[in-house]
Order: sequence, then structure tokens, then C-alpha cells
Amino acid sequence: MFKRLLPVLILVIGVAGFMALRMTRPEPAEAVAQERSWRVESMVVAYGEHVPVLPLFGEVVSQGRVTLVAPMAARVAERPVQEGQRVAAGTLLVALDEADTLPALHQAEAEVADMEAQIANERIRHDNDREALARERDIVANAQRQLDRTRSLVERNLASPSDLDNASDTLARARLTVATREGAIAEHPARLRSLEARLIRAETVSQTAQRDVSRSRVVAPFDGVVTDVQIAPGDQVASGAALLALYPLDGMELYARIPQRYLAELVAWLEQGESLTAMAVESDQRFRLQRLAGKSDPGGTEAILVLEGSASGLRPGALLPVLLQRPAVAEALAVPFSALHGSDVLYRIDEEERLQRHTVIRLGETLGVDGERWALVRPAGLVGGDHIIVTHLPNAMQGLRVEVAQADEGLDASPASGETQP
Repeated sequence: MFKRLLPVLILVIGVAGFMALRMTRPEPAEAVAQERSWRVESMVVAYGEHVPVLPLFGEVVSQGRVTLVAPMAARVAERPVQEGQRVAAGTLLVALDEADTLPALHQAEAEVADMEAQIANERIRHDNDREALARERDIVANAQRQLDRTRSLVERNLASPSDLDNASDTLARARLTVATREGAIAEHPARLRSLEARLIRAETVSQTAQRDVSRSRVVAPFDGVVTDVQIAPGDQVASGAALLALYPLDGMELYARIPQRYLAELVAWLEQGESLTAMAVESDQRFRLQRLAGKSDPGGTEAILVLEGSASGLRPGALLPVLLQRPAVAEALAVPFSALHGSDVLYRIDEEERLQRHTVIRLGETLGVDGERWALVRPAGLVGGDHIIVTHLPNAMQGLRVEVAQADEGLDASPASGETQP
């Protein structure tokens, strides 16, 4: 009987123990929901006058760059300079072989000498013709007298008609000789002008040959850097073939494309005679905006900036990022780009450490206190002394609770030249 009741007894004892434990258990603490806050960094709103900067990417150009060419077809005898070498004005760059350059000069000089001799001979001939003409006119006079005497003798039957014919022929020949001589004298000015014109042409050829010979020794016209070397000693070059190029050490310019929306502003500033400068991003070189290109395209207009100071490290053709200063803007706020949510929203931290949304007008970019590029904005509803978050929160929204992590001295004020409250 006991063995049958033992399982029931064990079950009763177990249930009684479970009920006792359940009745004596401690009551759990009531869970209270807590609102989560987000740790952020902040900065103090400080309005002032700022200088916006326009990021540009330009090409370095040397307006003084010259390409030196061969004045004639010849062989290269010397090329004592190398690519990238700095040279002083007057330094020999290339010399052409004299065996190719001098024969043309000698031929031209010989032509000039021949024409001078022909002109001298023409003048001597003209003087001789004038002297001979005087004598030949005397001969005509004598022949005329002889004809008159013969005609008188024939009339008195003292001479035959053949004698009269001979005297007439002698006079005719004498007159022909005079006419020929007078024609030669009359043609003298034309012959002399023709010879003088040929002399001028020969002198021009000689001067051209002399010029080419002098240019066959190519020297540096100014202090500069050798580039684009096209030839080596022994090369045969044609007339007008490029030999090498040279650009000066100063006078570098930067050609950078200005977006169309900034063009009117910069044109107005230049017309007022104001100066705008640009700083290279990766060096301390400065450029001054001098003028704009004469034509535009849909992508914008090229601005021409002149280097101020040393051109150390710059080479034509290099691409250089710069920051162009735009006209100063008053009553503006400079903030890190991380403070912007979207493109036109800032969040203010109110007294309850909750976010309040404010829209802004983008004015461009400027350099922040850390030397990095900051956004330049004009917000609506913010006053000087307000705190805004500079930590970018993907889930930022109106009323979101935040906790300021620390006061960053570098962000307590924007890089303003003067602090005002709008």
C-alpha cells in the first residue's frame, strides 16, 4: 500500500515546494524607459566679414616661351645643352655645320660683287659713249662738208656722180653711227636702274644669307630653362624645323576655368580695379587675377592669374590647385562642412539640449581656423552666441536630444575678422 502512495506523495511534496518558492520570490524592479542622447561637438555662432575662396584647378603657362628653329637646311654640329637645363642669356644652344651654312653666303656675296662690277662697267661705258658721240658728230659735220664740196664739183663737171654717191653714203653712215650712240646714251638710265635693282636683290639675298649664318649659332635670348629638345648632334634638319624651346624663369601664368555663375562677380570686381589673389593649395605661391580670357564656352571662362614671387618648383604644363579669393562678404558665418546636414541645414542646440533646425543660404567657401576649407553661410534665425553642432549626424532631426562632448577651443568661434550679431 505504501509503495503505491509513494509516487503520489513525492508529487504532492514537489508541488508544495514549487508553490512555496513562487510565493516567497522577490518582486522585480519596474523598468522605466529612458530617452537616448547623442554625443556631439559644437561651436559658437559668430558672425563677421569673411573672404570666400573659389577652388580652381589651372594649368601653368609661360607666355614668354619661344621655340627656336633652324634658319636653313643643315647638319647639327653642336648641342651643348640638355633638357631642363638653366641657361643665361647669350649661352650657345645649338650650332649648325658651317660646311652647310657658309656656301650660300659666299655665293650671295659673289653675286653682289658681280652686280657692283656690272654697274661700274655701265658707268664707264656711258662716259665713253658721251665722248665718242662728240667725235662722231664732228665726223658727221666733216661728211656733210665733203658732200657739199663734191656736189659743187659735180655741178662744174669736175667730179663724177659716183664720187657724189660715195660722199652721200659716208654721211649716211656717220649719221647712223651718231644715232646708234645717242640711243645707247638714252638707254643708259634704264640699264643702270635695272642693274641697281639686281644689286639690291643680290644684297637682300646676301643679307638673308648673312642673317641665316648668324642664326645658325642659336643662342639663348634671355635667362631661361631649356625644354622640348628635338635634335642631337649629327641630325640633318630642314629649314624651319624646331630645334628646342626656351622659357623664362619669371612671368609664369596660371590658366584656370571660372564657373559661369561666378563670372559676373569677378568681372565687376576687375572693372573696379580691385585685386584678387589666389594661393596654391600645396605650396606658398601666390597668383594675382589679372584678366579673363576673350572667349567663353558652356563650361565657363578661363581666368589668367599672374605669379607673384618666385617660380621655384613650377614648370609650364603643370596642373596646380589654387584657392582664389572672392570679394569679402559681411555678416556671414563660417562653419565646418561637417556641420551642414544636406546642403542647407544647420542644427542649433537649445537650452534643453535638443536640436532645432535652421536653413541657410550658401555663400561659398572660406578658410577655417584650422586652415581647412569651411562652408560660408548666412543662416536664418541664428544669433551670435548660439551653439550649433559640428558633428555630422545621419539621423539628425528636429527635437533630437544631444549631449555636448567637449568644448573644442578651435571651434568656439568661426574665423571672422569681426564678430557681430545680425
